Amino acid sequence: MGQVGLEHYLVVSALLFCLGLLGTIVRRNVLIIYLSLELMLNAANLALVALSRFKDNLNDHVSGQMMVFFIITVAAAEVAVGLALIVALYRKNASAHTEDLATLRF
Repeated sequence: MGQVGLEHYLVVSALLFCLGLLGTIVRRNVLIIYLSLELMLNAANLALVALSRFKDNLNDHVSGQMMVFFIITVAAAEVAVGLALIVALYRKNASAHTEDLATLRF
């Protein structure tokens, strides 16, 4: 067995992204769609970290990892807003299906 290279990380990242995309397209539950979106975001983070790790320039190592840090920060804010919307939907309709999203309008 050889070393784990950049191609391996990118293949895993692509598989995770495709799995998240499939979950976003196929599922009807808002919580599952939300988790699939987070999976796609983490797949992009994995690709960025892998690409920054295998670059020769030291400055590229830091830039890719800093981009991931900012993406994680934005994802934390997304979690707060997204989960608040899901809780509001569930309290109003006692379900979390995508068809019920129109009922959140005022």
